[in-house]
Amino acid sequence: WAHTQNANLLAPDSIAQEREMHEGRVEAARRFIAANPVNRIVVDGDDAWLGIVAAGKTYYDVIGALESLGLDLDDARRLGVRVLKLGAVHPLDPAIVRHFARGLEEILVVEEKRAFIELFLREALYGQANAPRITGKRDPSGDWLVPGYGELDATIIRSVLQARLGQRVPAEQLRPAPAALPSRALIPLTVAEARTPYFCSGCPHNRSTVVPAGSIANGAVGCSTMAMWMDRETTNILHMGAEGVHWVGASMFSDTPHIFQNIGDGTFLHSGSLAVRQAVAAGTNITYKLLYNAAVAMTGGQQHDADLSVSAVAAELVAEGVAKVLVVAHDPDDYEPGDLPRSVEVWHRDRVLEAQTLLRGIAGVTVMIYDQPCAADLRRKRKRGLAPTPSHRIFINEAVCEGCGDCGAKSNCLSVQPVDTPFGRKTQIHQASCNLDETCVTGHCPAFVKVTPKPGAKRPRAALPGTDSLPEPTRRIGRSVNVMMTGVGGTGVVTVNQTLGVAARLEGLFSTSLDQTGLAQKGGSVVSHVRIDADPIQGPTLIGDGAADVLLAFDIVTAAQDANLRRTSPDRTFVVANTAMSPTGPQVRSVDAPAPSRDRLVQRIAASTRSDVNVALDADGLSTTLFGDHLPSNFIVLGAAYQAGLLPLAAATIERAIELNGAGAATNIAAFRTGRLVVHDPESAARLTHKRTSAIEGRPAISAAGRRAVERAELPEAVRKMVMLRFADLTAYQSAAYATSFLNTVVEVARHEPAGQRGGQSALTEAVATGLHRLMAYKDEYEVARLHRLAGFDGAVRETFGSGARVTYLLQPPALDRIGMRRKIALGPWFRPVLGSLAVGRRLRGTALDPFGRTAHRTLERGLADEYRTIVRRALAELTPATYDDVVAIARLADHVRGYEHVKERNIETWRAASAAALAALAALPATTSPTATSPA
Repeated sequence: WAHTQNANLLAPDSIAQEREMHEGRVEAARRFIAANPVNRIVVDGDDAWLGIVAAGKTYYDVIGALESLGLDLDDARRLGVRVLKLGAVHPLDPAIVRHFARGLEEILVVEEKRAFIELFLREALYGQANAPRITGKRDPSGDWLVPGYGELDATIIRSVLQARLGQRVPAEQLRPAPAALPSRALIPLTVAEARTPYFCSGCPHNRSTVVPAGSIANGAVGCSTMAMWMDRETTNILHMGAEGVHWVGASMFSDTPHIFQNIGDGTFLHSGSLAVRQAVAAGTNITYKLLYNAAVAMTGGQQHDADLSVSAVAAELVAEGVAKVLVVAHDPDDYEPGDLPRSVEVWHRDRVLEAQTLLRGIAGVTVMIYDQPCAADLRRKRKRGLAPTPSHRIFINEAVCEGCGDCGAKSNCLSVQPVDTPFGRKTQIHQASCNLDETCVTGHCPAFVKVTPKPGAKRPRAALPGTDSLPEPTRRIGRSVNVMMTGVGGTGVVTVNQTLGVAARLEGLFSTSLDQTGLAQKGGSVVSHVRIDADPIQGPTLIGDGAADVLLAFDIVTAAQDANLRRTSPDRTFVVANTAMSPTGPQVRSVDAPAPSRDRLVQRIAASTRSDVNVALDADGLSTTLFGDHLPSNFIVLGAAYQAGLLPLAAATIERAIELNGAGAATNIAAFRTGRLVVHDPESAARLTHKRTSAIEGRPAISAAGRRAVERAELPEAVRKMVMLRFADLTAYQSAAYATSFLNTVVEVARHEPAGQRGGQSALTEAVATGLHRLMAYKDEYEVARLHRLAGFDGAVRETFGSGARVTYLLQPPALDRIGMRRKIALGPWFRPVLGSLAVGRRLRGTALDPFGRTAHRTLERGLADEYRTIVRRALAELTPATYDDVVAIARLADHVRGYEHVKERNIETWRAASAAALAALAALPATTSPTATSPA
């Protein structure tokens, strides 16, 4: 390598000297290997009949498989088993192979994927007298033995070894496999109850991978792979450097005129430029979407192989003959005149779809360079002071939010999270994970505000509890323990794993650790394994089936997956679980995506673990209350596990390991002690957990007259509270008379509840109250102004950012939208009195003097409540005990009428079509039971 890099700089005599030094290093390496053989026979014996050969990780899995059969290395020798551990697979030393093979009847080769070692052994033993038969991928009869696909682990190898040893070893000498949990004991998982890897919050891929309507795209090596399971019309993936190569050939035989091809800057600089060159030479119609994020993002933000600027990349593409190159940037002002080739334009990223539409219409190869830094790498740089941090944050007023999901659809961001409120699903920004990308602001919604915290202002926090005199726990386990941790990428699962490993070392114990992160740098599932023992650990780090002693469920969605629960045991595994539910990618992307069921997941975990002694706590709630961040929650769970007696380490040692980690040591130690306290004093959790202040709170309370009206109404008790809440809201929205019209309709529906026939249900009344309130309390200019001035909103801002924060309203008035100004305008604190005046003006709503009520959209909104009443009454005409659920489903459809302007209009059309279809289907049902009695006219 040194010669290829420096040959043009060295004189001939220098090259000779360099070669001499190189040969000396090689000879030194040979002597070291001779003294320290990397290939060694771990188990030997003259009377052996079976030899096992494995290399690397697979060797430790073989040892683990033997252990699961109840055999240590001495037992293996006694039973006639010889083991060869390979460190250097190629070139394979034939001498050690021939020495190992002497006297054996069979050599079993255990290796992943294709047979390489097996072939090397055959070559080394070819022509040798009395050579043993060699098995591996197939047994002597030709049947499959060691799988050639997927990952090998000790559990799979165990069954292979059991089959081979069973030929000569009595069954009673082998430990039976751990009993599998009956499938009927596990509640089946739904699609929603899984956590798939996802783009980081604020990741540029969230925008760059979107394609225009009617187009398709191909994935690529790297983060853009994840676009294949999102709403991005993205399929296929090829190896690095082959991006788009298949389309060069396939385009000749396809009616599809054009495709988009995702490619990262690291891939392009590595070998992907060759693929672009080939497509240019072939004249293929393809647009490369080259994401320039200035980092090898998926594997931790390393630097590129070559550090070329956007300008240099654009110049290279133009020189290669690309028909059109267009730069789409998050900050076009970064480019000065003359930075780019003359033919290359720079557009703002808000025009990304427009740019792609333009490029797909140009024949030949085109390239869109999407210039935006990697969100995770930018976050790291901000923490280290290497990049500026914006002085403001984005916040959502949940009272104004409609929960339509447009901001999630636009941003695809995991920090834009659903939240349940008394008025249904809303959206909030998870401030701790937000990477300040602000794409969510492009959602068509006036609920967004920009908050600039006052310098030095501190957010109100609960006082940390006293934890200096906590008693030491009674340990439930010995000095040997297998700990499995399940969590979400980017929340510190690996940090906890490393902390336990360091603590074990500080106490003179042995440990091994393994982190399975996959595509989960942020947002996906992470599983970590750590084994701690007083003796050296010979087997695999990966915990085998039924072998986990402790499960730290930092995320119960990940913990409940089959692949993880199979490592637990009902009579062995203790669980400490964080019951908080962070949203999955589909929940962010779509308001219709169901949320995972906490109860179902907890029950699933309990079915395969020691449910009688498991510990569950809302670690996220505690962490946010005490530290203003969710990240310390994992150390709260760790502290709970310690106090439950599930760790063979001293508290002082664990805290010392946290200190040695350096980052956030004081906070993490406090979190660890908090977890201990909650287990020691379970009631402390309720005292410490503070309910988050919501902008929904602080609405005007119901008047005494209104309360009496609702209390006198003939309503099921189960819905009276929610009806009272909505009555008060509609009174503040317009008037008491307006709220009374709502109440009358709800009472009319309540009389149709089939009391006595279906157990006194109230689902129908609840559905109508929810749907009718949504349609009556449509958010026009008056209502948005009123909700932005609620005391609850001010309290939520103060709780999140401290006192004295400056609020700027980000509004997109419909009047400006109709004249083509399709962007939000920022209105500072001076606008607050204007909002107050608008809120007072709500008395003009629907009158001839209403300046905002003459538009087609407002006219449409005003008529929706009566339209809904008509639909409900038509459904009530068909109501019987048999059709009850169908009528409830029709009543619930109105809850999907969410959003503002064109978003809401699209949802209205969907609601109308769905209601019409459901009413037609309801009318077509056979009349099996007479309808319930209707209310008086």
